[in-house]
This record gives sequence, structure tokens and C-alpha cells, in this order.
Amino acid sequence: MTSTLLQADTIVTLDAQDQIFEPGYIALEDGRITAIGQDTNIKSSYDEVVDLGESLLMPGLVNTHTHTPMVLFRGLAEGVSLFSMEGFLEVLRVLEGAADESMVAAAVEVSCAEMIRTGTTCFADQYFYMDEILPVVQKSGLRAALAYGIVELGDEASRERELAGATRLLERAKDGPLIKGWVGPHAFFVDNSLEAIQLELDLAEKYQTGFHIHLATNWEEENYCQENYGISAVEQMKKIGVLDYPLLAAHCITIPEEDFPTLAAAPFTAVICPSAAMRSATGSSPLKALQAAGVNTALGSDNVANANSYDMFNEMQLAAKLMSYREQEPAAIPARDILDMATMGGARALGLEDEIGSLEVGKQADIIALDQTSIGWGPRGAQDIFTALVYGISGMHVTDVMVAGNWLLRDTQWTTVNYPAARETMNEDYKELRRRLDA
Repeated sequence: MTSTLLQADTIVTLDAQDQIFEPGYIALEDGRITAIGQDTNIKSSYDEVVDLGESLLMPGLVNTHTHTPMVLFRGLAEGVSLFSMEGFLEVLRVLEGAADESMVAAAVEVSCAEMIRTGTTCFADQYFYMDEILPVVQKSGLRAALAYGIVELGDEASRERELAGATRLLERAKDGPLIKGWVGPHAFFVDNSLEAIQLELDLAEKYQTGFHIHLATNWEEENYCQENYGISAVEQMKKIGVLDYPLLAAHCITIPEEDFPTLAAAPFTAVICPSAAMRSATGSSPLKALQAAGVNTALGSDNVANANSYDMFNEMQLAAKLMSYREQEPAAIPARDILDMATMGGARALGLEDEIGSLEVGKQADIIALDQTSIGWGPRGAQDIFTALVYGISGMHVTDVMVAGNWLLRDTQWTTVNYPAARETMNEDYKELRRRLDA
């Protein structure tokens, strides 16, 4: 077993005590953290010593809602709300109808490269084409929760096809050390019928996993459930047993506040995607009220077709500023709580809170390094480190990324993905996509 020692000027653990070591060290063995502390207290010798100098080390970020193939559509949905059924059907479905599986691998590799480069070490993806997505994510070395995105619209043939795709992914991912399979109904009730949901519940039970859905981007689910069942969408979800399983719910903009206690009592996570919501002009999630009710919250980038970026530091800053604007209260959500959403909040959402989300002995070595000599920091000693991480810097400050003790980025260079080649292939795929759209 090879042991490694990482040294850096600053280590931000984000543990329960918010320990910060300046300077500090992290000792690793077999992909896990074996020791962490002040640099002056190193007591053992190590096979490898990596001095990261004036870097800040912190837990890798968790992006809890993505659609990785959609980077191919970046810039093609400008001025459109993809949170509306009109935008979904008349723009997104048109783009997806012109694409095919041959265009997926390069786009996913570009997405993985962008996430790695900006400090994401774990992500939750929901899309179809999982046969093509899975091997690319495996190659990247990222930790991931992959969910086949099911849209069946009450059609029996579509239901059989979509559930077969979901089952295939769950089988292929069931024994992976870094990648887990989830069930991904695009949205309950709106485009997944009760018949489909019952079969999806069977899958969640069989594979002991959870659901990754969109919820309350507008009032569609709520209106449907009130009209058809006489109760709220959350009450209907509880009634049919969906809330008995881990549930990632992206957006959560229009959930009635009286349903918050029900969600807080369930293994439920509200995934806030501020840049996507702002670009789609749909309003903001009631994040402060959700947290006050005890609902677990996390952050996601959503698709980059019109959200444009996978940078989770950008999402943290937007979430913090948007909530201050919404609540008309400076620092409505403290910077430390925003950081929690991008780390432990995401870890809790995925059932990985004992493995990732903070730097602690026994946890997986999912670690990122940020350059403290670049712009945006300081003056040293004057700026609270949590505030600096949320408001002062970006993902482009990230220089090194490690997952389970393996380097995915060293000195800003990728070690597991070939970004230039993937980008060039994606550019060629776009030319063909454009030809089909214009035909």
C-alpha cells in the first residue's frame, strides 16, 4: 500500500468543527484520508510527498443536478425558458430529436473535463443515452450518481423502452466503486404516469436506490395533482410511496410551504440550480424557508444549454446573492451554509455523507486545490475564508483535483480525459446537428 502526504498553506476541512490548518497536511492511503492536521505535527514518513505550496485544499464539490450530453446544445436555447413545457417540447425536444447516440460520448467527455477543471469531484446526472454516458464517466474517474431520464407520457411502448434503458443502467452500475445507478423519471405526473411510477418504485426497491427528478419548476405538477387527486403533488408523492426512497428534486420553486415539513421528514433533497432558474426567468426557490424547515438542500448547474457553465463556485455565488435579493436581507444564507450545499448537502443527498463532503480521517480522498496567489483573495487575515470561497473566486482557481486518491487534474492539466480531442469531436458533431436542424 502506497502512502501519500499532501502539504499546503491552507486546509479547509468543512468538518463539524470547521477546522482550518495553516499550514496543514493530509495523509492518504488506499484512497482514504488517514491523518490531517497542522503541518508541524507530521509524525510518519510517506512513500510520496506532494507539496502544493500556497494552495488551499478543500473537499471536492458535488454538482447534484446535470444533463451532461446537453453541452452539445450550449447556446442553442438562448432566450427560451427550458422550465416551461413550451420550451421543453418546442426547443429542447427538437434539439434532442436531431441528435443521436454517436454525438453523446464527446459531449459527456467535455462535460466531465469542465467539471474536473472547476473543482467538481462528484455529480448526479439525469439523461437518456446512458449506454454511451456510463463508459465515459468511468474513464473520467469522477464519482457519480447516474439516472436514466425516463419520459413516457403514458404511452405503453415508450414505458417499456424507457424502463428497459433504466434497468440496463442499474445492472451495469450496481457494483461500481465510484458510480451508482439511480432511477430518473424526468418529472412525476407531468411526463411519467402512475403506471410508470409504480414500475419505477419497483426498480428503486430492487436496486436499493433513489430517484432523480425535476419538481415544481412551475405549477404543472401541483395543478395536475389538485385537479386529479384533490391533494398537493407532495402529498400524492407521499401517498404512492415515492418519499420512502432517497429523492433528488431539482428546482423546487413552487412547492407550497405547508408541504415543507413532509419533505423534511423524508430522505428528500431540494437541489437548487440558480443560474438555470435565472436564465429561464422562472423565479427563485424559497431556499431560506426550505432550510428553516429542515429540508436538505444542495446545488446543481442543471443543463448547460442555456445555463452555460458547470462552475459550482459560480453557482454558490449566484445562490447566495439571489437569496439575499429574494429575501431583501444581506447574507440571507451565510457563506458557510452555501458551502455546505455544495459539499455535505450533496453528499447527504446521495447517501455519501460518511464518505465525502468534508476532509476527515476515514473519508474518501476527494480533494481539490485552489491557487491562493491568483486574483480574488485577500487581504490575508482580513477576509473570512468561507466568504472568499463563495464570493471571491471561481472554479478557474482550481489547479489540482483528486478522487479516491487518484489525480484527475495536476497543475491544471487533465490526467484522465482528453479535452482537446473531445472538444474537436463535439465541434464536428455540432456541424452535423446544425445540418439536420436546417434540413
